[in-house]
Amino acid sequence: MLDRDQCLALDAEDPLREFRHEFVLPDGVIYLVGNSLGALPRRTAERVRRTVEDEWGRQLVGGWNHAGWYEQPLTTGDRIAPLIGAGPGQVVVGNTTSIAVYQAVAAALRLRPERRVIVSDVRNFPTDHYIVQGLAGLLGGYELRDLGEGNFEDAAVVLLSEVDYRTGARADVPAVTAAAHAAGALIVWDVCHSVGAMEVDVSAADFAVGCTYKYLNAGPGAPAFLYVNPRHHAAAGNVLSGWHGHAEPFAFEADYRPAEGVRRFAVSTPHVLSFAALEAALDVWERVPMAQVRAKSMALGELFVQLVGDRLELASPADPAARGSQISLRHPDGYPVMRALIDRGVHGDFRAPDVLRFGFAPLYIGYADVYDAATTLLEVLDKELWRDDKYATRLAVT
Repeated sequence: MLDRDQCLALDAEDPLREFRHEFVLPDGVIYLVGNSLGALPRRTAERVRRTVEDEWGRQLVGGWNHAGWYEQPLTTGDRIAPLIGAGPGQVVVGNTTSIAVYQAVAAALRLRPERRVIVSDVRNFPTDHYIVQGLAGLLGGYELRDLGEGNFEDAAVVLLSEVDYRTGARADVPAVTAAAHAAGALIVWDVCHSVGAMEVDVSAADFAVGCTYKYLNAGPGAPAFLYVNPRHHAAAGNVLSGWHGHAEPFAFEADYRPAEGVRRFAVSTPHVLSFAALEAALDVWERVPMAQVRAKSMALGELFVQLVGDRLELASPADPAARGSQISLRHPDGYPVMRALIDRGVHGDFRAPDVLRFGFAPLYIGYADVYDAATTLLEVLDKELWRDDKYATRLAVT
């Protein structure tokens, strides 16, 4: 097992070490919550300032034409596309993950009108499962089948996450996609917990959705993205037929006429200030070698597991290749344990009923950080620091 000096040596040799300076990290904080909200890129404040003062402030409404605001859903989509194995004109950015899930599943159902089964995973991130429940209830006549039944027969659409948000378990995207297609179903992948943490390839999928505020560091409330396979561009319909998905939005026609290609999945006016923060983050990601990110991610996670040992139950897969950039541990009093840990400068988060999550963002987390985080966690457990009464009351966001 590595000691701290060996961890510092690994940090000094890390090919990604220079990227740490690209982010604002408070002194005394080890931030292991990149799987929930990524750290702030240094260039974001200046990029947003420029959008506010130079574009909005000076160009006013002219910014839609001269600052590129109107085209941002597509131009920014083309910048995200390489991170998910997609090509130009296949990704549209805007709205939220929940809305993108709704759009993708609704479009898939329309493409398989003869089928009445939706396969999901009850362990999916709640918004995914809730959206499917709501959509099925609205349409009526659909069976919701849990992935645990292992049956894609007669399914119209399969909705799954590449990385499980609780445990970090990684799905075999190529194999599951092939199985769904072999059964005649369409598949939608949620890559929120994998994009920016590993090499992602959704090119064989029918649709994919993802957020940009986790590992991609675009900030709270940053816009989500939707991938639509080119084979569906002509036939797939956008159930949310907003004016920005119209073929000619400024013709102001009385009836909806869908735009060609992925543009038809745009809905409404893009959130320009949020796009500015996203673009600043993508300036970093366009220089990042994802294979190195994945290699370091697995190494950091494995180091953490080794250092914690058997003090807590490992909820994540033991095989580093079978998990995302996240380690989940179980403790019956997980919430106060996490609160005590955060008070001592190590930031993770908690997911009910008993999971402590630690996300490893390789661009700004090093080996010595992981060593110190594990050491602090063991101290909290050994000294039972979590038993302090102040940790018993749960905050609104855990």
